[in-house]
Amino acid sequence: MTLLHAHVYGGDGPQLVLLHGFGRSLADWSASAAQLTAGHRVLGVDLPGHGRSPDVSPWDLPAVLRCIEETLDAYGVPEAVVVGHSLGGLVAVEYARAYPDRVRAAVNLDGFWWRREYPGAEQVTEGLLASAGAVAPAGYIEQQITGSARFGVPADRAEAAARAAARPLPDGTWQTLPERAAALEIVDELHRLGAPGVTAWLDGVDRPLLLVQAGRRLPPAPGMEWFDEFSDRFAREVSDELAALSRTRPTISVERVDATHPMILETPEAVARLVAGFVRALPD
Repeated sequence: MTLLHAHVYGGDGPQLVLLHGFGRSLADWSASAAQLTAGHRVLGVDLPGHGRSPDVSPWDLPAVLRCIEETLDAYGVPEAVVVGHSLGGLVAVEYARAYPDRVRAAVNLDGFWWRREYPGAEQVTEGLLASAGAVAPAGYIEQQITGSARFGVPADRAEAAARAAARPLPDGTWQTLPERAAALEIVDELHRLGAPGVTAWLDGVDRPLLLVQAGRRLPPAPGMEWFDEFSDRFAREVSDELAALSRTRPTISVERVDATHPMILETPEAVARLVAGFVRALPD
């Protein structure tokens, strides 16, 4: 049994389980969770190899989903609405597929991926893995705060999230998470999930799903024009598939948030309102 690190935010009402994105931690959810506890019981979970959770080897979905199941058992959570951002959104959908009796519904916040051969995917993968599992300099936290300011994230929230997502080392440097071996395995899993396209990927998931896209692209970075084109093209393709799915599958709801990809840090109140509204509308 591998129990993951979790945090009970409290509250009363329908049970929510919150999952974070790649290289992040449950601390990203702190502001949204504070809003959601007004009408829900809220539990945040660090995915394996992230935050304060132990690693699993190999990092593959059957192992990860089993860890989540065992952790929810340990916290007395027999059923929940599972809400995930980015990587956590993909995991939330897969948890609904694997354990439908334990999932009332799932929410995927901008957690979509592409096939390995998708034009530009190799460059994105290289960028994602370039610093994965690296030892970052002593000024790493300050760099993260500065970077988060581009999205309007308050410095205190950005600092808490950055500290929770990395491991401090005795010499003042920081070990970024997940470590390299796990990061490589996670990317392989992402490519496997993205290979069939969104429509085929969601085939067979019968729990109610809320699928959310970011309404705005990430701010342009010098020399990264190719990524702007990549993300715009992929977002349009996903949007087209989601629109078609929402017309043909009554269990699928589609929304857009006026935010960029790190929406749970950027606009936590809007995310909380969206999740709460979806849960209220679920059938008893």
